[in-house]
Amino acid sequence: MSPNYYRHDVLILGSGAAGLSLALRLRDDISVAVVSKRELTEGSTRYAQGGISAVLDERDSIESHVQDTLKAGAGLCDPEVVRRVVERGPDNIRWLLDQGVEFTRDAEYVSAGGYHLTREGGHSHRRVVHAADATGQAVATTLEDCVRSKANVTLYEQHIAVDLITSRHIQGHDQHRCLGAYILDRGTGQVETFLTRFVVLATGGANKVYLYTSNPDVSTGDGIAMAWRAGCRVANMEFMQFHPTCLYHPEARNFLISEALRGEGAKLLLPDGERFMPRFDPRAELAPRDIVARAIDHEMKRLGSECLYLDISHRPADFVVEHFPTIHARCLEFGIDITRDPIPIVPAAHYTCGGVMVDHRARTDLAGLYASGETAYTGLHGANRMASNSLLECLVYSESAAQDIEQLMSGHEAPSEVPHWDESRVTEPDEEVVVTHNWDELRRFMWDYVGIVRTNKRLRRAKRRTDLLAQEIIEYYSNFRVGNDLIELRNLQEVSNLIIQSALRRRESRGLHYTLDFPLKDRTQRGPTILIPDSYQPRESE
Repeated sequence: MSPNYYRHDVLILGSGAAGLSLALRLRDDISVAVVSKRELTEGSTRYAQGGISAVLDERDSIESHVQDTLKAGAGLCDPEVVRRVVERGPDNIRWLLDQGVEFTRDAEYVSAGGYHLTREGGHSHRRVVHAADATGQAVATTLEDCVRSKANVTLYEQHIAVDLITSRHIQGHDQHRCLGAYILDRGTGQVETFLTRFVVLATGGANKVYLYTSNPDVSTGDGIAMAWRAGCRVANMEFMQFHPTCLYHPEARNFLISEALRGEGAKLLLPDGERFMPRFDPRAELAPRDIVARAIDHEMKRLGSECLYLDISHRPADFVVEHFPTIHARCLEFGIDITRDPIPIVPAAHYTCGGVMVDHRARTDLAGLYASGETAYTGLHGANRMASNSLLECLVYSESAAQDIEQLMSGHEAPSEVPHWDESRVTEPDEEVVVTHNWDELRRFMWDYVGIVRTNKRLRRAKRRTDLLAQEIIEYYSNFRVGNDLIELRNLQEVSNLIIQSALRRRESRGLHYTLDFPLKDRTQRGPTILIPDSYQPRESE
């Protein structure tokens, strides 16, 4: 079977809030392709429980949200970016309402337009609008329904991008530009060629580099790795956020216990029932996630305990079930009644605060290539993401990207052709166990050596292992036909190396990066950690 050319104006890689909201904002006369690795809504957005932070209450203010975000970011947020995103919050919530998202209402919240708002770690006010405890699912399913009804959008589910196509693939092309992507159809095993005017990376984060994560299996850093290989800079990859509270149960997989429980009074407890967070921070359970996660990690190691506990059983049972129906039902499946029992929890990798560097229009270093959502480094999060700012960032930067793409649409055409993916010198894989073993080894040493608490010795050990894995993966990649697992392993190794390099460069402890070798904050290191690939070249103005 010969490969095909697929032609669209805009190619969006990823189908979470960032990707789908961008597809919906583009004009109807623009041909859009949305590529999803699995089903359309199988991404991190769907599993976001808490909500979206925005100033909706008359008693709250833009300035307060800005200051809370800056404080949580530990001195590394870009203040202009923070203000721009926060100011666009209310309008983006209204946009979601217009699409049909049904947020939880509460008649007592008159000053917030009748929408129930919760408070999460780092926030000084109740400003998190939500749909019970399944906000991500409500957003994902609503946007899916909307995008499936758009005639100008073509959906490619069960497809995974292999690499970006750039002008380097065409001899004599005079501008360094992204031209499309090579994409594997997981059903046929064929690598197809997608040619477009613009490409948007909305592939999510890279948290599957860790053994324990709250993220779904698709979070393998694909967009970050592809952009790096294409010559784009990445920043702040050392700041990997660990969510303090994931359900600890041998049969539970990646199930997050929302921070909103702590916002409604849930307490963190040691196995003997003692509360411990007030010893670590005056904000106790409402301290930012990095502080809470380190406290839990410290206590688990000190006691040799496999888990700690989160208890909301002191609140009325009706209140708990009404506000947290999804968590209540899921825990009951494992024999835990959260209205009576404490919930066993452990920290788990949750959010990638760094990513592909973009400007305020979501442009990367490579002309024609944009990034939005968890794939991108915008400057919003700094050294630590404040709870529920992530979906807000997705919406705001996808809005900016859509506006910029529309303005540039008439000035660029997709190339007529590029070389197809060459499989003439490869064979079928002979030992898939190599991929499986390397995947498992990588995630284990990243958890052990590049986790919540780090040392230079651990980081150097991890670097040696990623370098060895890289050699094996290149050999395998060069000789055998690509498949989903090999593509993801290649990207995981690339991103792991970026995380380790970034962590070694930051010789201080700040936000999510905590190292025993440099336990104090260094005021001279107040800029982002920027990694520059060998193939980088400054972008020409458009």
